[in-house]
Amino acid sequence: MKLGCCYYPEHWPESWWAEDSRRMAEMGLRLVRIGEFAWSRIEPEPGHYDWGWLDRAIETLHTAGLKVILGTPTATPPKWLVDQMPDMVAIDEQGRPRGFGSRRHYCFSHEGYRAECARITAALAQRYGQHPAIVMWQTDNEYGCHDTVLSFSDAAAAAFRGWLAARYGTVEALNTAWGNVFWSMEYRSFAEVDPPHLTVTEANPAHWLDYRRFASDQVASFNREQVEIIRAHSPGRDITHNFMGFFTEFDHHHVGRDIDVATWDSYPLGFLEQFWFTSEEKRAYVRQGHPDIAAFHHDLYRGCSNGRWGVMEQQPGPVNWARFNPAPLPGMVALWTLEACAHGAEFTAYFRWRQAPFAQEQMHAGLLRPDSTEAEAAGEARTASAVLAGIGPQQTAKAPVALVFSYEAAWTIGIQPQGQSFRYLELVFETYSALRQRGLDVDILAPSADLAGYRMVLVPTLPIIPEGFAEKLAALECPVLLGPRSGSKTESFRIPEGLAPGALREAIPLTVTRVESLRNGIAEPADGFAVTRWREDVASRLAPELSDSAGRGVVYRHGPIRYCAIWPDRALLRLLVERMAGEAGVALLDLPEGIRVRRSASHVFTFNYAAQALAVPHLNETLPPASWHIAPR
Repeated sequence: MKLGCCYYPEHWPESWWAEDSRRMAEMGLRLVRIGEFAWSRIEPEPGHYDWGWLDRAIETLHTAGLKVILGTPTATPPKWLVDQMPDMVAIDEQGRPRGFGSRRHYCFSHEGYRAECARITAALAQRYGQHPAIVMWQTDNEYGCHDTVLSFSDAAAAAFRGWLAARYGTVEALNTAWGNVFWSMEYRSFAEVDPPHLTVTEANPAHWLDYRRFASDQVASFNREQVEIIRAHSPGRDITHNFMGFFTEFDHHHVGRDIDVATWDSYPLGFLEQFWFTSEEKRAYVRQGHPDIAAFHHDLYRGCSNGRWGVMEQQPGPVNWARFNPAPLPGMVALWTLEACAHGAEFTAYFRWRQAPFAQEQMHAGLLRPDSTEAEAAGEARTASAVLAGIGPQQTAKAPVALVFSYEAAWTIGIQPQGQSFRYLELVFETYSALRQRGLDVDILAPSADLAGYRMVLVPTLPIIPEGFAEKLAALECPVLLGPRSGSKTESFRIPEGLAPGALREAIPLTVTRVESLRNGIAEPADGFAVTRWREDVASRLAPELSDSAGRGVVYRHGPIRYCAIWPDRALLRLLVERMAGEAGVALLDLPEGIRVRRSASHVFTFNYAAQALAVPHLNETLPPASWHIAPR
């Protein structure tokens, strides 16, 4: 696995560039990402390109033996362009424009802005597409960051109407699919349909789901336009986009079809602080990040582009954007780097080379401080580089467990949660974490993926069942777990005929007759676990495999397939993982809290995320905090 960094030559005096490049190479770095925010320097006036500085920057890096990942600068259109077409900015859900002065101030649906993006992308690709330093291109930067996937602009409304016409053909078909007879919401033409915002109360959930599908398709087509231009002028170079953590606003599998390598931006401490983790977890892992945050995204994005993936931005120290921003425990930056290798990353790049002394990210640490002295992470990058050289190339091994992940499921549950604490990402993450806590490797796959050959398959929830998915599950002979709300909606957001689980009844004969959500703090007892957040009443000829203390069914089993009719707490997930692994003949490990294991094709990696030393039974040794053990398989 190669190491790299994100560098902004336009931020620094040109006299520094050669020394920066020399120090990068000396530190063990081989890749440098540049250019993704540089539009105003590349084209300071409309149609006037200033290539000189970028030519020299690329040559300086190349001379030092570094390879370049060049970004298209379309995440930060310059002020002159916004002034030329002020309606190119996105409009938020409250009807307010997303103005100039930071970044991502554009609407994916604006045809004029798309044409400008194609123009600047073509200019870059024509100039640098054959340069020997360029080994990869990055399209844009962090699609959707700062809540920018959904736009409610006039351009988005017009594009949505065209999308609906292509999908439904007639407005009568749309009215039927959405159930618009309810509340007299029927339309006479597609021209009458607006985006689903600024309504008195909640908009039609079918309307929302199609708007989210449309917005996701706009992201994918925006990306595809740049990819096609780059491929035409820079053949043979890989193309990537850098995805984000815990982000489901567009379908990353769809974008992944058009790129070669999926990358993501890894900030474990910021994600721990910003998301649903308990106060106890935030205290225990305040300087390490939850042991499964990075690994979850490694496995998720590995499944988005045919197994090729990397880390485009690795947190090297305190960040600037979370509610609180602690520093990593000594050793954690190296641990995160090696864990990416264990999961099959092709490269890990640190964000950033030098901490900026100005503007919005001046409190975000880098490998160097603003005065160019080395920050703490610089030594850890050297450590990781030496370890990587020692273990040699790594190949990803197919995991024994498949976990099915659906962006459409995230949208569906987000639109109609029915219970405030029913969070799709949390349910999927908790299921993943239960597997990792027992030492299991996991492949995270789209519903369309081939599930043959896995020894266990888990579907935390899948409200809308794609065509053929139920038959695919029924053909499996390995243990399968279906979570609550699976099969509970049709493609047009209706309760299915015959009730939930709809098409999944072919795989397991039961009917969900009623659902209820439980407020925080309510826990109805069962043997070794509790019923919290969500439960379903089930009618079936099957006897429950597990029930609560009142005798109400909780888990049902038909052959190798199980259905869980409640939100599974950690105790129930642990029990189900143990049962399924026993049936599949998959060995489990008893790992201390904070220890995680990952196997490549040739090595076993063990990581200690705890803040204290832990005895690790399968190693017969004690690991210090923020440390690792790597051994041949």
